[in-house]
Amino acid sequence: MLIGRVFVMPKQEVLDPQGKAICQSLHALGYAEVDDVRLGKYMELRLRGEDAAQLRARVDDMCRRLLANGVIEEYHLEVERLPGAAGAR
Repeated sequence: MLIGRVFVMPKQEVLDPQGKAICQSLHALGYAEVDDVRLGKYMELRLRGEDAAQLRARVDDMCRRLLANGVIEEYHLEVERLPGAAGAR
């Protein structure tokens, strides 16, 4: 069993109103050291199969087709074997 981790963030040039609101709230609470906040999404996918390269390509396709909006978001993904899974090293 493998796990896919997908991190989706707004592109730098895209306004992030939720991130701005969080940043302002942190400042109001006295956390003046916070310079900026960007709010994104994190997803974990449990994947059947043993070929990590093939599954990584499939997760990349999922990101391009559904999980991330390529117009306003960018993504980073990881695929690795679950600790304790059969065949884990």
